[in-house]
Amino acid sequence: MPVPIRVLLPGGQEVVARLWSRRQTGDGWRYEVGLPAYRNGPGDTVEPAEYRVWVRAPEQVRPVDGVSYDAVPTEYLSLPSPVQEALGPRRPSGWVLAKAGGRGPARGGVVHAVDCEEAPAGAPVLPLTRALDVAEQPGVRLCSLCGAAAELDPVLKGFEHGFGEP
Repeated sequence: MPVPIRVLLPGGQEVVARLWSRRQTGDGWRYEVGLPAYRNGPGDTVEPAEYRVWVRAPEQVRPVDGVSYDAVPTEYLSLPSPVQEALGPRRPSGWVLAKAGGRGPARGGVVHAVDCEEAPAGAPVLPLTRALDVAEQPGVRLCSLCGAAAELDPVLKGFEHGFGEP
């Protein structure tokens, strides 16, 4: 149900309109208001009407004293959190093994992140624990192009590795 709101018209005139909804945008808020108007009816009649338009808030609207705007349908802009902005888009989870040729237990291969350009298409996706098991097999190395080495090495060797302790 719409609620009353004051709308500032060009030329400084102010009218009471009906607020239907609010929407947050990248550059501020927009309010959908219904301005009172007239329209021609059948024959020579004139009937009340409403002209709906989106206006900028707070530049073009003012609250009406004593009116609650809590129940007005409101669409919020989904903004990334500071953490999401700092880290960037999240990469797909999982790892894949590009098997090397040969036979036997030491045939080896390379563990890649699933989105690595060197990862083999259609290879089964390995969860973290399985990727770590595969990475410990003889002849298997971790890709440095996609960051598999930087992400999995600390888990394999311990997080203190690289901080001066052997």
